[in-house]
Amino acid sequence: MSEELQRGLEGVTVAETRLSRVDGDAGELTIAGFPLAELAPNATYEETLFLLYEDRLPDGDELASFRAALADERAAAPEAIEAVVAAAERGLPPMDAVRMGVAAASLARDGDEDPRTDARLAVAQLPTVAAAYWRAREGEDPVEPRQDLRHAANYLYMLDGEEPSAERVRGLETYLNAVVDHGLNASTFTARTIVSTESDVISGVTGAVGALKGPLHGGAPGPVLDMLREAADRDDPAELVREKLDAGERIMGFGHRVYDVRDPRAAVLQDAAESFYRGRDGTAFFDAASEFEDVAVDVLADHKPDLTLETNVEFYTAVLLHGVGVPKELFTPTFAVARAGGWTAHCLEQLEDNRLIRPRGRYVGDEGRTWTPVEER
Repeated sequence: MSEELQRGLEGVTVAETRLSRVDGDAGELTIAGFPLAELAPNATYEETLFLLYEDRLPDGDELASFRAALADERAAAPEAIEAVVAAAERGLPPMDAVRMGVAAASLARDGDEDPRTDARLAVAQLPTVAAAYWRAREGEDPVEPRQDLRHAANYLYMLDGEEPSAERVRGLETYLNAVVDHGLNASTFTARTIVSTESDVISGVTGAVGALKGPLHGGAPGPVLDMLREAADRDDPAELVREKLDAGERIMGFGHRVYDVRDPRAAVLQDAAESFYRGRDGTAFFDAASEFEDVAVDVLADHKPDLTLETNVEFYTAVLLHGVGVPKELFTPTFAVARAGGWTAHCLEQLEDNRLIRPRGRYVGDEGRTWTPVEER
């Protein structure tokens, strides 16, 4: 067996999947056979989730049944809400609350553990616990989920207690679809590793949330919004970019581990954001963000000519989620709300033909040590 070291498992293929194909060289993302640009702006989240689970789109009756089954699982156990509220009251980060809340989804099981039931529970309850955290942080009581609303609409409803407009729902649904799955990223690989031990799907999703919490994976959209707000106070956005680079700071929203060209999700979310803002006769923020993108790409090309630092998914995530009314503090939890579909689909796929994921490590420590009693050390 080869012991060639591949740090971070970069370039190592460890699984076959039908769920998504990422082509970093061409800048293409395919979700279960559909080009992202075709699926994301047209499908409801429930249709995308059904596609990932069943490898086909549902007909009308199947969609209604699937949507109802998912909606039936939205209400989290009181103990889960209590934990989330306690996290908010103690000022814990939102992803800590989401991790606790989704782990407690096991309390809502009705009968024996079943992977598909667990998958629905995790997907359905993630928005509930994220919204409950936000409401508690703002000093408000949680809003009970509604079964008559679609997944995206219900999430927005639970945030502020108001039924969202069709434009807000479409914007959020496009986002959820755009980031639902993306190959074997860190959180997805974590989920598959956990269930490969024949652990349960809720444990897999809980571990995935822990991986997504890290700023190298899911934490950049918030800083992008901060940067855009800072740029709005400057006459010259390029000057801000240069200052950050000279200070050794990263320009958030640019560059990606996989893509050598512009992230295809950025294009989808840019179109969705433009449609949303223009539909509301409020284009100033969107136009400023687009201008900043052009400026930043040019400055980065001059400053780091050996690197390709194009726009990634996080840039227009910030623009779009801000527009549809998701608080900045919930950008990463909302990423989890979307990616739960991919996580659970990967868990189910792993279990279809499971083999324990067990990579090897290369030992680089000392050899030949001898034991010394404590009184002689």
